[in-house]
Amino acid sequence: MSRRFIMRIELTGGAKQKLSTLSDKNGMTQVAMMSRLVEWFAGQNELIQAAVLGHYPQEVESDVARLILKRMAGEK
Repeated sequence: MSRRFIMRIELTGGAKQKLSTLSDKNGMTQVAMMSRLVEWFAGQNELIQAAVLGHYPQEVESDVARLILKRMAGEK
């Protein structure tokens, strides 16, 4: 088994409730849910990471989304 690390996160009350609901709905612990989300996010390319983090201006979000979908579909 690979080495594991324990980290703390800080959530608002609303985010904590949503995490609880999602983890219950999917039959997972909250720790397992967060671990999978962080692993997924870290494995994404920079274009997707920047979109998730809200680094693109709202005016171009739809253009960026189309570009991401084209890249995922293998188009240039």
